[in-house]
Amino acid sequence: MPRRTRLLAMIMAGGKGDRLQPLTRERSKSAVPFGGRHRLVDFVLSNFMNSDHPSLYVLVQYKSQSLIEHLRLAWRPSSAPTTSTGWT
Repeated sequence: MPRRTRLLAMIMAGGKGDRLQPLTRERSKSAVPFGGRHRLVDFVLSNFMNSDHPSLYVLVQYKSQSLIEHLRLAWRPSSAPTTSTGWT
């Protein structure tokens, strides 16, 4: 059996998003809503999880509170829709 490479991903999700005004007036670019209950950062997180790279950090900076709340509520293992890896 081949040895698995250990990987820790760092996702930089704290952009100001000047070109997305007025959507980014009160939140970071990554926290902009998309399609109802999703945020832009969800696409990146889903790609990492579906690629079997579940060890990651999300680095936030600009107006991060709404993004932190979304990550806390939507991406905890018990509430996320699951696949064979346990994530969306």
